[in-house]
Amino acid sequence: MVKARLRDALSGPLAVIALALAGCGDSGDAPGDEAAARPRIALVMKSLANEFFETMAEGARAHHEVHSDEYDLVVNGTRNESDLAQQVALVEQMVASGSDAIVIAPADSKALAPALARAQAAGVVVVNIDNRLDVEVAAEAGLDAPFVGPDNRDGARRVGEVLAEQLSPGDRVAIVGGIPTAFNAQQRQAGFEDAMAAAGAEIVDTQSGGWEQAQANTVAAAMLREHPGLRAILCANDNMALGALAARRQSGRDDVLIVGFDNIEAVAELVAQGEILATADQHADRLAVFGIEAALEILRGGTAEDLKTPVDIVTSPG
Repeated sequence: MVKARLRDALSGPLAVIALALAGCGDSGDAPGDEAAARPRIALVMKSLANEFFETMAEGARAHHEVHSDEYDLVVNGTRNESDLAQQVALVEQMVASGSDAIVIAPADSKALAPALARAQAAGVVVVNIDNRLDVEVAAEAGLDAPFVGPDNRDGARRVGEVLAEQLSPGDRVAIVGGIPTAFNAQQRQAGFEDAMAAAGAEIVDTQSGGWEQAQANTVAAAMLREHPGLRAILCANDNMALGALAARRQSGRDDVLIVGFDNIEAVAELVAQGEILATADQHADRLAVFGIEAALEILRGGTAEDLKTPVDIVTSPG
């Protein structure tokens, strides 16, 4: 069903759910029929407590507001980044409630594939955004879905290159990674490793911060205690960069450089102030929109190709 080819883009226990539904129709003779003709697209993300995904949701809602006559939108998110069971339940809920398409940023690159394959087998269009599903696991499950998202390895490498300009060969650095089973976490770690290898830096510690600020704070604090000569901490997302920054402040180690990934508002301000060296902007507000447009194309009878979305590196203007 999906023609896969990369091309660059130019342009509380249950779910935390925000609904952005279209109106019931115009004041014509049969508003119910008109509403029924609009496809229903479900955007299923990870934690809406993460500003990145809230920005993604806002971008989707803004697109829907302009195109409310073309589709209805439901926006969903989990309580935290690692709640796989909750995200699977959301997928099943969206299928049961009659969604025509699911645009998903999976919390895990393997665990979500079977549920999404079942959704696709039930006639629901599936578009994978942000975090690529494992190709082999998806194929084994019978899932064929386009991927719309950034080249995480390249983006992380370029963030690491900004850091490398401040390092000397032999400098010690550490990596605070995302959830190890997530493809984007693996790719960002690989990109950081590429940049550090090229700079001749020594990676003395790599640990998962689970994408979460509090967990990353604990991990970074331990790294700073265990490695007195640590020169920098590379964080696979900005929530974890905030956690690392708090640990650095508490330790008094102002000489330790920090980089992140996502360009959330709080980190953008800290980059401008020079407290965080660099981050990567993968344009969360546009990412879901690209996925929604791919889903609409498939629903109209077309095909959707894999789409590589932009990543820009953000550094202090000074």
